[in-house]
Amino acid sequence: MTLRRFTRRLARSQAGNALIEFAIMAPVLTLLLIGVIEIGRFTYYSILAANAARAGAQYGAQNITTAADNPGIISAASQDGQSLSNWSGNITPTELCSVSGAAPAACSVGGSGPPVNTIYYVQVQVSGQFQTLLKYPLIPSQVTVRGNSTMRVASQ
Repeated sequence: MTLRRFTRRLARSQAGNALIEFAIMAPVLTLLLIGVIEIGRFTYYSILAANAARAGAQYGAQNITTAADNPGIISAASQDGQSLSNWSGNITPTELCSVSGAAPAACSVGGSGPPVNTIYYVQVQVSGQFQTLLKYPLIPSQVTVRGNSTMRVASQ
């Protein structure tokens, strides 16, 4: 077989093309897979923050006494969202009041006490830091995850 014939046959051959195409696409597919994993983790922590806020609000919404029990609300929220260790200082319970059907706002402590037609609410805000697995260019490696829940106090 002559050299010219061999090079013509090699140029027409398809052997090895799939391997070269895979070698070119493998890094792109790997980055896509890691991106999907990161989005899934961020979504998981966002749901965790919302559930922790709801657990704190559920504890506080039992009655007037638990609505004012900030350490109990913080404990309930941090126990529910235990997968993020940096949440304990980022749980903020707030007691809200609505008078005569107005929008809930911060309760004002007046001289003779609240009006008779006051409805109490508990609002819990939770925030924590989500850390990415890898450092990506132009994308922050830490993102704040927040959850918020407001519930009416059941027995007033």
